[in-house]
Amino acid sequence: MKRRDLLAALALPPLAALLPGCAQTPALRGTGDLGLVVERAAGSVVVVDTSARAVLGRVGGLGDLSHASAVFSRDGRYAYVFGRDGGLSKVDLLERRIAGRVMQAGNSIGGAISADGTLVAAQNYTPGGIKVFDAATLALVADVPAEYAPGQRSRVVGLVDLPGRRFAYSLFDADAIWITDCSDAAAPKTTQLAGIGRQPYDALVTPDGRHYVAGLFGEDGLALVDLWAEPLRARKVLSGYGRGQAPLPVYKMPHLRGWAVAGRRAYLPAIGRHEVLVVDTESWQEVGRIAVAGQPVFVMARPDGRQVWVNFAVPDYDRVQVIDTLTQQVVQTFSPGKAVLHLEFTPRGDAVWISSRDDHRVSIVDTTRFTTLATLAVDSPSGIFFTSRAHRVGF
Repeated sequence: MKRRDLLAALALPPLAALLPGCAQTPALRGTGDLGLVVERAAGSVVVVDTSARAVLGRVGGLGDLSHASAVFSRDGRYAYVFGRDGGLSKVDLLERRIAGRVMQAGNSIGGAISADGTLVAAQNYTPGGIKVFDAATLALVADVPAEYAPGQRSRVVGLVDLPGRRFAYSLFDADAIWITDCSDAAAPKTTQLAGIGRQPYDALVTPDGRHYVAGLFGEDGLALVDLWAEPLRARKVLSGYGRGQAPLPVYKMPHLRGWAVAGRRAYLPAIGRHEVLVVDTESWQEVGRIAVAGQPVFVMARPDGRQVWVNFAVPDYDRVQVIDTLTQQVVQTFSPGKAVLHLEFTPRGDAVWISSRDDHRVSIVDTTRFTTLATLAVDSPSGIFFTSRAHRVGF
């Protein structure tokens, strides 16, 4: 065959592309710029591309997503979506379909994935406790009831992954923190820390996996566990941060997560107050307070730690404020839409995605110029989760 004829033959499309009805091989792509946005009223999620700032498709049939969260497999292909109705769904982000689903509880508010990516744990209100599943098959491998007295189970909150196949979580009704080691998933071992403070409502683990910090709803203060120390014990920090001030009504329970840590400081919502507490993560002492527009719900540090973004409970839940961590001052206030429920930074923090539930909109905002780069139409959006979480402790 002459060289000219050979080049022409090589330029021809594959035979399958010429024949009607033949299957096409889907285009190859990575998962590092993928994520999902929860459509809380519709029981669905939309799969998004953070680089293209676009919706790729929708996956429905996920049940009650009124308080939904998600974690990701280590390769970023699968999202594990935890529904309020106890449904645990494994979503294939590339094929945009449900790859597995199990109804594992009656009332559930989130979960975690083990550091090695093999186990997925759900935290449950009803029945109180955690359940641990094989990440590949969603087969139940461990059930740890949060029974703190005969016949009494606590609601579980603040579930996080720890280095190794371990999970830490708080028992709201039992004033306790438990750490469960699933190295042998068939025989998990749980360390129980009692009397840690009244009504732990949520928790974070620091990015190095060393400290577990539970916020206390029933008293001013936090419970801290140094996970590197033996024996494990909890101690109170920031006790009485609201001392001398009249208690205020709490319109929405704030959230504590690892995204509130910037450098050696943690930025934490003050329960019921229009303040963000600044805490030194070496001494765990308060080093400042920042007045903000309302009761903070999410306090989230940009990945580089230079900024902290805050949204608020009603009646201020149309606003977002930005704190400069060098000056400890609010440097920007704006209203991206009605009922701001969640924020999520792109992996390197060049932009932040903000859900506005009542405007059915996700706004994508430049974190340097504070300009809106794009908006996406999404039905009643709430939680936003990107696959970059797969590689961070406590996400």
